Amino acid sequence: MTPLTNALKKMLNGLAHADAGEYLTPRQKTAYLQNTAVNVVNSDEPPPVLSEKAVKKTRRRVAMYMGSTLPAKMMDYVIETCSSLEHDLTVLTLETGPVSSALLEPYLKQLEERGIELETVKLSGEPITGLARYLRNHSEIAFMTCKDTGYLGRSYINGTQARNALPVPVVVVVVDPKAAKARPAVQGEEAGRTNIA
Repeated sequence: MTPLTNALKKMLNGLAHADAGEYLTPRQKTAYLQNTAVNVVNSDEPPPVLSEKAVKKTRRRVAMYMGSTLPAKMMDYVIETCSSLEHDLTVLTLETGPVSSALLEPYLKQLEERGIELETVKLSGEPITGLARYLRNHSEIAFMTCKDTGYLGRSYINGTQARNALPVPVVVVVVDPKAAKARPAVQGEEAGRTNIA
């Protein structure tokens, strides 16, 4: 029985080393292989619990491109969407800090009540270039919204904006249904357009 016992010990030892190789950090692996017990993870311990603040930091975000006006319909859509998807909100704008703050001020209480964290980012340069640069560097952004009456929304509705100009999907929120119906649709676009009013 001794050869069988030794063979089983070698196999179990090999499995333990393989397990250590998969689940431990390089420092822990070195300590394990040197038979020291410096911070070796015990598989019986429950995984660490993240604090509520850490969970908030890992939440996805909705980006909203804001110009010099912020229609109530636009903000209602964004708040409802963020609330239902459990996303936070990043406002991207070319406006100055005081203008942005004044436009967002009426909605701060509602955002706080819904548990939506607000971040305002001032972009610089050409709007599309600034938006694309920011969105490429922030993978937490799920999609971006803009209003149909603004520069970006009109360019998407009129078909002058390339569909892949920005690295995330863009939702154009219709805030003025009369003006949206008066605009000519690009050929083949009308069937794929969804009006959110």
